[in-house]
Amino acid sequence: MNTRKQIGKSKRWIIKIGSALLTNEGRGLDKKAIKNWVEQMAFLRKANIEIVLVSSGAVAEGLTRLKWKQRPNALYKLQAAAAIGQMGMVQTYEAFFQEHGLHTAQILLTHDDLRNRQRYLNTRSTLCTLIHLNVVPVVNENDTVTTEEIRFGDNDTLAALVANLIQADLLVILTDQQGLYETDPRINPKATLIEEAYAGDSSLEAMAGKTGGNLGRGGMFTKIRAAKLAARSGTTTLIASGRVPNVLSKIAAGDNIGTLLRPAQAPIAARKQWLASHLKMSGRLYLDNGAVKVLCNSGKSLLAIGVTRAEGNFARGDMVSCLSPDGKEIARGLVNYNSEDTRKILGFPSQKIEEILGYVDEPELIHRDNLVLL
Repeated sequence: MNTRKQIGKSKRWIIKIGSALLTNEGRGLDKKAIKNWVEQMAFLRKANIEIVLVSSGAVAEGLTRLKWKQRPNALYKLQAAAAIGQMGMVQTYEAFFQEHGLHTAQILLTHDDLRNRQRYLNTRSTLCTLIHLNVVPVVNENDTVTTEEIRFGDNDTLAALVANLIQADLLVILTDQQGLYETDPRINPKATLIEEAYAGDSSLEAMAGKTGGNLGRGGMFTKIRAAKLAARSGTTTLIASGRVPNVLSKIAAGDNIGTLLRPAQAPIAARKQWLASHLKMSGRLYLDNGAVKVLCNSGKSLLAIGVTRAEGNFARGDMVSCLSPDGKEIARGLVNYNSEDTRKILGFPSQKIEEILGYVDEPELIHRDNLVLL
């Protein structure tokens, strides 16, 4: 995706909405604004754009319900506020999406869900299934159980990691600013808006500073960092103001809104680099000639029927090597079954997996999205 006009052609969006936009100046959720965004997201769904919503606001809504005027520092109080506020936030989204005939699903994540490879695959499978069922997942950090060691830190980071997880084409971060400026526009009214740049450009972080708002944990700095993370799997990021009328519709139309941060690499190359660089090999799968040909020439997933032998002791979600019959490594990927179960289903068609194992996680041994050709 190299131009704004191509945004309308993208098929999978992550839309992140911050606390400052979701609350009515700290007095509960701004339901009028949320209703408007839901209408725009429903419009995008009719245009066959898949949507995953990453929404802040649970803690802010909880503070309002508890009549707390300031965000507490104590973690247990924040967790209580999140638990209370999450109910109101989910109820609001569900009611408004139902008006457009769309179901929603609540997804609460911690950093461990994406760091642990088995839970990573489970989360990915759930999100992709919901998307294919025409459901809008509403994702938030699971503040009620997180600790400082396992929290994302802000929903901008969470949104970027979800973009990596499901290979989103576009990450839209809606904020109370027009985008990234060369200097702080609250201090310098003549500050210049950065319309387009490469994600990961070191000069962007210096421009963003490290300030956050009163209700959320993030600021422009976290959004720039999120764009850099999202770019690892080839996702383009657009930072724009949620105050702009019909902002999502205008983004889809290719209007010149906000700051567009493009990945330096093409999506396929970026994801390959990301997958291949941070996981060690836990086992080996030896493929027959037919499976080698399918992987190398057709770009399809690896099925159990095309594997002749498995070596090593690996768990679901571990990275394994895929070798040709003569022992040459041709690919590596995240395996959907542990080593014991993999050996049981080798050489069998996918429809036999449930009969053999008594369950089925995925029809593929390694999904093509989690497979890197070498």
